[in-house]
Amino acid sequence: MKPQTILIKGGRVIDPSRSHDSVADALLKDGVVVAVRRNIAMPDGARIVEAKGLVVCPGFVDLHCHLREPGYEDKETIATGTRAAAKGGFTTVCAMPNTRPLGDSPATVEYVLRKAREEGTVRVLPIGCVTKGSMGQELAEMGELAQAGVIGFSDDGRPVNDANLMRQALSYSSAFRLPIINHCQVDELFQGGVMNEGWVATRLGLRGVPNSSEEAMVARDISLAALTGGRVHLAHVSTAGTVELVRRAKEQGVPVTCEATPHHLTLTEEAALGRNGGGRFDPLTPQGYNTYAKVNPPLRSQADVDAVVEGLRDGTIDVVATDHAPHNTVDKQCTFAEAAFGISGLETALGSLLSLAHSGRMPLLRLVEAMTAAPARFLKRDDLGTLAKGAAGDVVVFDPDAEWKVDARQFVSKGKNTPLDGTTLRGRVVATIYGGQVVYEQAGGGPKTR
Repeated sequence: MKPQTILIKGGRVIDPSRSHDSVADALLKDGVVVAVRRNIAMPDGARIVEAKGLVVCPGFVDLHCHLREPGYEDKETIATGTRAAAKGGFTTVCAMPNTRPLGDSPATVEYVLRKAREEGTVRVLPIGCVTKGSMGQELAEMGELAQAGVIGFSDDGRPVNDANLMRQALSYSSAFRLPIINHCQVDELFQGGVMNEGWVATRLGLRGVPNSSEEAMVARDISLAALTGGRVHLAHVSTAGTVELVRRAKEQGVPVTCEATPHHLTLTEEAALGRNGGGRFDPLTPQGYNTYAKVNPPLRSQADVDAVVEGLRDGTIDVVATDHAPHNTVDKQCTFAEAAFGISGLETALGSLLSLAHSGRMPLLRLVEAMTAAPARFLKRDDLGTLAKGAAGDVVVFDPDAEWKVDARQFVSKGKNTPLDGTTLRGRVVATIYGGQVVYEQAGGGPKTR
């Protein structure tokens, strides 16, 4: 399909990359942004999107998701995952390499890129492995992976435990100006834990994971980044201690960045207790042991959530990334100990995060920045995360006040595993435009077009 000429009229245009926040029109032509200003005349043959009362901003950029293909197509495919991304307002997603085969070879990277071109709805940027087989014993061919097109290196789900190997990885990756994205977890402290170490784990009789399991690895990686000058990016930070460690490191000029997920910003460990019919968490009912709330790192205490929110607000945490981790029913409809870690999050990300804006805990401009301009800076892409003239024609239009009930059965993603099923969220994507093409419109409730 060829890009359309699209005129988005009368929306509240928020573009943090240019400190723009006002009612304006946006014109897209030949797949790029042509202009953003008031009262743009309608070009011949243009498609008009009426956005009055809606927010218009650059397409969201997700630095951390799992598309599962190749090898785990029963959980997700590049086709279904990118359709889910478009429904959630994401026009760029970065795919983690824990597939089968793993993304530790140029062949797998090239496969992902080809499938994305052939079947993807939005842009897919692959991430390569740090070590061969993600076994943590020998560095992957990072130079070849960089040439193949990866945007960083990660053994996601498996931390790089060997400190000397991590040092080598940071030194080597700096030659390509690419980051090491580490899953910060000390396995000896994790010890087979399945949720946060706290009162909920005690009540449910489940093995807990202490905050120190994350924080000890974070401290090590920050120290190694300072030593080598290599870029380290901390995936899905979840504790107050981690936020403080990153804050101090940034004050000292260490090249460290980090991300937080929508679920670590909005949910606590109490999600494992299940929900009652009114949508609130219960002390303990037959809905308890909710495996859809099992995620790694685990959902933490309210104090940790508050610290992560404040870290995102003040810029200590750079970006929001979904860590979209779809699973099939077999992986989740089992005992809590047996269940797989992960939450399917692309389609609920915006609605979850806007609860922070509606409650006054986070400025809307900062939320949008953390999902657009900030991840684009991380990727060193000046054509993404912005509505500047000549940038990619990637736009999301959303209604910040639209209330909707989450029904996981209606997810585009194959992964229906969300602890938010049955809850009401406020804020919904109504249209997503990628490369000058409308790739998603909310059925029956999208913006008026003509």
